[in-house]
Amino acid sequence: MIVVTGATGNVGRPLVRALVEAGEQVTAVSRRISARDVPEGTRHHPADLADPKRLAPALEGAKALFVLTSGDFVAAGGDLGAALDVVRGSGVRRVVLLSSQGVGTGNHPPVLEDAVKESGLEWTMLRPGGFHSNALQWADMIRTRREAAAPFGDVALPTVDPVDIADVAALALREPEHDGEVYELTGPAPVSPRQQTATIEDALGEAVRFVELTRAQARERMLGFMPEPVVESTLDMLGAPADALRRVSPDVERVLGRPARAFADWAGRNVSAFA
Repeated sequence: MIVVTGATGNVGRPLVRALVEAGEQVTAVSRRISARDVPEGTRHHPADLADPKRLAPALEGAKALFVLTSGDFVAAGGDLGAALDVVRGSGVRRVVLLSSQGVGTGNHPPVLEDAVKESGLEWTMLRPGGFHSNALQWADMIRTRREAAAPFGDVALPTVDPVDIADVAALALREPEHDGEVYELTGPAPVSPRQQTATIEDALGEAVRFVELTRAQARERMLGFMPEPVVESTLDMLGAPADALRRVSPDVERVLGRPARAFADWAGRNVSAFA
């Protein structure tokens, strides 16, 4: 049995699907989850890492756990160590943590990674850069106004497909040779917000205008769904990224044996969100 937290998110959904298709028994965990959110026959359990006692029943018989913490958990000072005490006590042996590329560059604190390393469990760290799917924040404005807006329009970063993250996580959860590894996950090439807009335009077959926001405008928008410290560090990384954040990592291809998916591939698969 493999337990997946954050099972209804951009990474969790394809991860559950990949594990089921690989023949694994899976328990999908999210704060709000139902049978409609998972493949037929997949076990599901409503729980939150902030309340480890509710998580315990989902861990029965599990050998591995995928850990995805929400922005709310981090902002509230959530204690991942307490949750991992419950995990270890349940008999789970392996944890795969969805961390962030910012930990490796010092933009984000290593609190979650430290908790995992100190847990006594076997572990693998996944450090993705920005997600291709972050472009979904434009979905409503592109549908209604054929317009996309973002700061730092010509700063290019190698964003990554959530499906690639899920595929790497699926292997790390199933195969012991990934224990102790830290994988930096990026797409195959840097892409700027302006270029992403043009790619969505091509997928739609209709013109989409790009509007460049000031940092202050972007900050105001992001505060609606992200904690202030995360907003500031994210804007720092987007506006003046270190060379390490611009670098294309070979880890997706090294683990999966195939190239990372480009933003154009993601846009083609998700064009209906913008139509």
